Amino acid sequence: MQKQGPEILVPLIKELERYLTLKDKRNDSISTSNVAWQIDHSLKVFNLVSKTLLESNPKLYTSKFNKWRLLFFTLEYFPRGKVKAPKFVRPPENITTNDLEIQLKKAFQNIEQIKTAHKNAHFKHFIFGVLNTKRTTLFLKLHTTHHLKIIRDILK
Repeated sequence: MQKQGPEILVPLIKELERYLTLKDKRNDSISTSNVAWQIDHSLKVFNLVSKTLLESNPKLYTSKFNKWRLLFFTLEYFPRGKVKAPKFVRPPENITTNDLEIQLKKAFQNIEQIKTAHKNAHFKHFIFGVLNTKRTTLFLKLHTTHHLKIIRDILK
């Protein structure tokens, strides 16, 4: 049986890290952004979502049915080009290796903290609604995997 806890996130962050040396590569037929943009955005989302989850009050968690969450979490897939990244998780114009390394370190720290988070710690996503720790972990897996696929296609 496949592991479903936060440890499933470690290989994804390690893969992002492996692409640092290729951060300036681009392929406009795949994306208007380069590899650095994909890494930076993935890490910004990862770290902001993790922070929100870890700072939440588990006593305030409530869950409602969400058709989009059911669809995309069941498919374990996000389509490309359908949603624009909110401003607060868009990368800056100049993305440095040092900035990415700092964000990577924070992502690894966040994974360790998520392992001890209450099951009803939560994060509210603008499309998928309120996600508890298990669903937030799955969201982080799906979102990071989505951007890793884009990076792999850019580098083909």
